[in-house]
Amino acid sequence: MSIFSPVWNGPAPAAAVEIATGRVSAASLEWRGDQAVVSAHASEPLPDGMLTPALATTNLHDRAAVAVALGRVLERVGRPKRIGLVLPDVVAKISLVRFEQVPSRAQDLDQLVRWQVRKSAPFPIEEAQLAYVRGIQAADGQEFIVSLARRAVIEEYEGLCTDAGAHAGVVDLATFNVVNAVLAAGTPLAADWLLVNVAADYASIALMRGSDLIFFRNRVSDADGTLADLVHQTAMYYEDRLGGTGFARVLLAGASSAGARQAGDIEQVRRSLEDRLTCPVDTVDPRAAAAIADRITASPALLDTLAPLVGLLLRDRQRVTV
Repeated sequence: MSIFSPVWNGPAPAAAVEIATGRVSAASLEWRGDQAVVSAHASEPLPDGMLTPALATTNLHDRAAVAVALGRVLERVGRPKRIGLVLPDVVAKISLVRFEQVPSRAQDLDQLVRWQVRKSAPFPIEEAQLAYVRGIQAADGQEFIVSLARRAVIEEYEGLCTDAGAHAGVVDLATFNVVNAVLAAGTPLAADWLLVNVAADYASIALMRGSDLIFFRNRVSDADGTLADLVHQTAMYYEDRLGGTGFARVLLAGASSAGARQAGDIEQVRRSLEDRLTCPVDTVDPRAAAAIADRITASPALLDTLAPLVGLLLRDRQRVTV
């Protein structure tokens, strides 16, 4: 899945970079026959207050400090000129919209999508960077997954990369690329499955029907209620409104790199889900999609860091569209 850049324009990027609250990370892949291998990775911490991901306001509060961290991780993965950029989910508003009839002309479809989402946009649609991809085909119409971000916010991140000598040829969201890492593992997923992705300052839930996204929601970490409450509400919605009959898999990502409050909450979610759904809850392991070079120690925190990076680098090769 890629939201802001649905297809590669030219050669695939040499590396993926994630800029998030608390850290900048990067990874590159090499191919050994048909096996993708993480050949290099790097991560640099960001002090508190340097970066605050948000939908409609300035994200970078200390551009120079973030630029230094970005330069260091790019140096350690070979100074790639073309990269894929992973951003926090909260910089975009995701909507699932359905049309009974889809216009045959791309320009007409674009206008229809813009008209549909402009009424819920938190800023003028003229300031938006909007993209959409086809979702599930239902009996009552074609669904589209629509992302809406403020153009100035995306340009903040792209400008950082440009200043560091790297072009962000694709820009995407963290949770969507964790999904891509799961799909790139090659395990057939025809049934429904659930992903809970936890970051330092938010958590996102993706409901999948095979390789199709059927529900997406995120929650900032200081919102009312717990993450367990949100997952419970989502499971109820899944059963009542989406015709859900149970999850074949339930996956968690990001818990080992989240803050103490979020990590404690995620354990509650794990227990609650296992009790409610009578289904084991597993963690996302990107090694199922890309092996890790022998010299790299695969700690739980590293696996969480690598998941969206691997997902972005493999999504085009696997031709995943969510």
